[in-house]
Amino acid sequence: MTVLDDLKTELSAANDRLLAAVARLSDPDVAAPSLLPGWTRGHLLTHIARNADSHLNLMTWARTGVYTPQYPDAATRDAEIAEGAARPAKEHYDDLAESTARLDHAVATMPQERWAAMVSGMQPPEHPAWYILSRRLREVEIHHSDLGSGYTWADWPAAFVRRELHDALACWPREGGPVSEVRADGRVWSGLGEGPVVEGPSAYVLAWMTGRLTGEGAGLGDRAGAEGLRLAARPPAAPKWPAASAPAGLPAAPPEEYP
Repeated sequence: MTVLDDLKTELSAANDRLLAAVARLSDPDVAAPSLLPGWTRGHLLTHIARNADSHLNLMTWARTGVYTPQYPDAATRDAEIAEGAARPAKEHYDDLAESTARLDHAVATMPQERWAAMVSGMQPPEHPAWYILSRRLREVEIHHSDLGSGYTWADWPAAFVRRELHDALACWPREGGPVSEVRADGRVWSGLGEGPVVEGPSAYVLAWMTGRLTGEGAGLGDRAGAEGLRLAARPPAAPKWPAASAPAGLPAAPPEEYP
């Protein structure tokens, strides 16, 4: 067994949770604001669907060896999101379900040896194809919480939080970082820059790093207090996230465990 088995299982469960949430949305719901400034839920859902297709492009590149960019360019990506945002809820659901199924099929039929093929997103560095699953899982989990439909960063699965926190800190810009150290559930990252130490439960720290922690309890009210989600001190704003598509130096072949 390799990390591929874990990532496939986690991604399937994340897709199921997201699709179940989208199935409950009405037309007014998808037209309402998401938690991302300037985007309705319709913008966000279109982005998640087109992101599935973009990762399918990377799977095609890895399988065939023929350069197939994730997106043609940023302007095309943004135009597709704007164009699809105002659709009714049923169309959003169908689009997301169909794009998810296309990517699932590509994952299920990928030749084992092609998981080590190198691809790249819109940001460097290049990474092996197996990491596509981690990138897609990131999009599904983070943006599910951005819908503002009941699923929050406090609901992110522990395995996802552990991996994503590891990768976010592996990509951390060491020059001029706003904090000196991050501590989360027994793990310590030092030499991050100048500033205070950030310490807290991993999900809380990841929410801060991804810009999803705003205000006391991030809008969770008593739930945040009940779960003991506290930082040692109020941290400054985290650097832009994600700082890179993938950590540098990933093993080409899917490892048995990651991280």
